[in-house]
Amino acid sequence: MSSAQPAGDSIARIAHALRALKNRDFRLFLSGQMVSLAGTWMQTVAQAWLVYRLTGSSFLLGSVAFCGQLPILLFSPLGGIVADRFDRRRVVLVTQALSMLLAAVLAGLTLSGRVTVGHIFALAACLGAANAFDIPARQAFIVDMVGRKDLINAIALNSSMFNGARIIGPAAAGVLVGAVGEGWCFLANSASYLAVIAGLVMMRTAERSRPAGTASPLENVLEGFRFVRDTKPVRALLLLLGLTSLVGMPYAVLMPIFADRVLHGGARGLGLLMAASGAGALIGALALAVRENTQGMGKLIAAASAVFGACLVLFSLSRSLWLSAALLVPVGFCMMTHMACTNTLIQSMAPDGLRGRVMAFYSMVFMGMAPFGSLLAGATADSLGAPTTVALCGAACILAASGFASVLPSIRPEARRLILAAEMDAAGLAAEPGHVA
Repeated sequence: MSSAQPAGDSIARIAHALRALKNRDFRLFLSGQMVSLAGTWMQTVAQAWLVYRLTGSSFLLGSVAFCGQLPILLFSPLGGIVADRFDRRRVVLVTQALSMLLAAVLAGLTLSGRVTVGHIFALAACLGAANAFDIPARQAFIVDMVGRKDLINAIALNSSMFNGARIIGPAAAGVLVGAVGEGWCFLANSASYLAVIAGLVMMRTAERSRPAGTASPLENVLEGFRFVRDTKPVRALLLLLGLTSLVGMPYAVLMPIFADRVLHGGARGLGLLMAASGAGALIGALALAVRENTQGMGKLIAAASAVFGACLVLFSLSRSLWLSAALLVPVGFCMMTHMACTNTLIQSMAPDGLRGRVMAFYSMVFMGMAPFGSLLAGATADSLGAPTTVALCGAACILAASGFASVLPSIRPEARRLILAAEMDAAGLAAEPGHVA
């Protein structure tokens, strides 16, 4: 009896951690995304290595990342309007098909030996434009599939899937690039989009087109901007995420430099480093999956951001490939914890009618600030070296986390009120008092 009870408890805990998977459409979404994102991570690593092989330049590594992410900053507001006005499943279907086509073009150019850095810049910019519409719609589509009740769990499982792919993709890319070249990674990524497209086509989630109304696109964007600007908890969360994205996330752009010049691991070393960061992020996402509410997430975000910065400083000092990989595990864990908790809190506070636009601003600060950080990190690494650049980035993250921690007590009451109001609106009854930030 005593042995059966713990086994039953373990099964119950696992079932609870996977509760969002009861939804058929969410299962289809996750399975398709897992395959597609593994291919995306393969392409990310292979593309970085291709640029490095063609140029040997830290600055151009940062510049390609800049071109790929700048369109997200510029066009995400429009993507948010589209996500709030049109059926989100159809929007994601179109953007995934475009991404598949772009990967196929890059594969063809590379395999034929005609690829240039200019081609890579142009295709990266086009993919960034597609992502500006894809990310807000995909993030907002999660609540359409599972509802508010399982939102935290769905975001955590989605993050787990994302980071499972982040382990598989770079590791596979490290092997394939060394064995057969970058072009086959791009081709595999293009084929991987078929899985997510098939899943989207098979879904049964009711179409939810929103009335366009009489407001102009500019007025629609300003409506979402005013919510973000005037809601102190959302503003503080996005400010910290934006600062971390600007000064912290660009460490990934410099990974080819670390893998080759600092740690002497080559393409396989690059795959190991990226996979280690992904493993940490996967653990962080799984830890979030067992949470039932948003209680304590504000403190968790502040702590995660500070530890993220500290581990980057330690990583910059390491000259051992395996020690560096080990340090990237908590880096990935903390970044995922910060990102997923911020995503959860913002979606928990946002009204459904503004969700796409609010998540567009989330996309802008998370991915839209990264290009400027990538460009700055690439230029700084050319003059100061990659290790010094990453150390400075880590120190800046620690300072940003300290600032957020200092304002957290003053924004917590408003965050609690917004979350309770959103839950009451969705459920038609008072939410549990434990659901606070």
